[in-house]
Amino acid sequence: MAPLKSPAKRQLLLRLSGAHALVLVLAVAPATALAQQMPLAPQVPLASLPPLPPPVGLPQLQAQLSCPALQQRLLATVAGEASVWSITIADAQGRLLADLNGTRPRIPASNQKLVSTAYALDRLGPDYRLNTQLWRLGDGSFRLTGEGDPDLALPQLQRFAMLAMGSGGSSGETPSLVRLQIAEEPRQAWWPQGWHPDDRYYAYGAPITRLAVTSNAINEAVMNPPSRLQTLLQKTMVQRGAKVQLSLVSARAPLPADAVLLHQEPSAPMHNLLSLANTESHNFTAEVLLRQGAGTWDLARATQLQMLWLTEQGLPMQGVRVADGSGLDRANRLTSRFLAALLMRMDQHPYGRAYLASMAVAGQRGTLRNLYVGTSLQGQFFGKTGTISGVRSISGVLMTGAGPRYVSAISNGASSPNVTIGKLLRQAQNSQLCPP
Repeated sequence: MAPLKSPAKRQLLLRLSGAHALVLVLAVAPATALAQQMPLAPQVPLASLPPLPPPVGLPQLQAQLSCPALQQRLLATVAGEASVWSITIADAQGRLLADLNGTRPRIPASNQKLVSTAYALDRLGPDYRLNTQLWRLGDGSFRLTGEGDPDLALPQLQRFAMLAMGSGGSSGETPSLVRLQIAEEPRQAWWPQGWHPDDRYYAYGAPITRLAVTSNAINEAVMNPPSRLQTLLQKTMVQRGAKVQLSLVSARAPLPADAVLLHQEPSAPMHNLLSLANTESHNFTAEVLLRQGAGTWDLARATQLQMLWLTEQGLPMQGVRVADGSGLDRANRLTSRFLAALLMRMDQHPYGRAYLASMAVAGQRGTLRNLYVGTSLQGQFFGKTGTISGVRSISGVLMTGAGPRYVSAISNGASSPNVTIGKLLRQAQNSQLCPP
């Protein structure tokens, strides 16, 4: 978590009281400060600890249905396909307006990105940027490090190359040798294990690396990103008269103590990254945000930390399983109640407006631009789509005359899912069905 000076954490602390405030303080206070104030205690396995109580004052999703009229419309709409659907509709007070198989875990496809982006936004804040950095080491060599900027491109590489050359590389009549290390993840970590091998050849399944020129994709995936990067850097530097020695080092190895930062190229700010992940459903960006939010590029550890964070939010976690950040892994499992509760929780979050603004808009923007055009839903539903073979999901926030509705609909095998979801959203938009 961010330090206590973060405005979001201060704002959240003001809303808490009693024991839960103490829990949050312990979670965000620097470890050195805690060590000075508290005696050491034996460690307790996380699995044996009870879940944290929900934040005081925030509505929680109720378990009992409260709108029979909407429930009847839902059941009539899905008709004989009820078994393949999970649908949950809730309001801002936490009322469960309608629900069908809401606690049944389903493959969510790209609705998984709603989880990754919520986590990253909370942990990193709306102004966070991914940095690509050039370091000069004590022995005169250089190291290029990165955090997975999806927009890293040739112009940035050329600036790094020129800086390395000008800081000890190729001035004078006889070019000196420029020794440049490229810090990258090991090959076995480039793809989540559950991604199908065939998907890895497409642009949407490009490898997840720290130094990813054009997100490791051209018309299809770049299968060896470090090799491509070395080729681009060498060509740039040789054309300018430099002698170059390029090598690969582990991105997980710490920088030498004598390393000096020469230059960094920041990514677009967090709100752009969120939009790329949610509006355009960019798998690479969602995977990077999960890793950066967790503070580790070890995917197993990152998903574990994300699960702990989700539990702390007071969300219904039964059946939830996180396998990656994008939803391309079919081992992911979410429930529609979980997603509706997450959307409601994020609408209460200090950064909630940035989260909502990152989503596609029905009939207007992103993956929803061609859906529900010319209907009452156009411009009124902010959501995230998900599509892989046999799976269709749409979850988001529906604006109504009675306030927002949090809707999640996941189908694993429906025949005409977009038509069904459109009908459900229009029913949920009818605020007369569920009076306050």
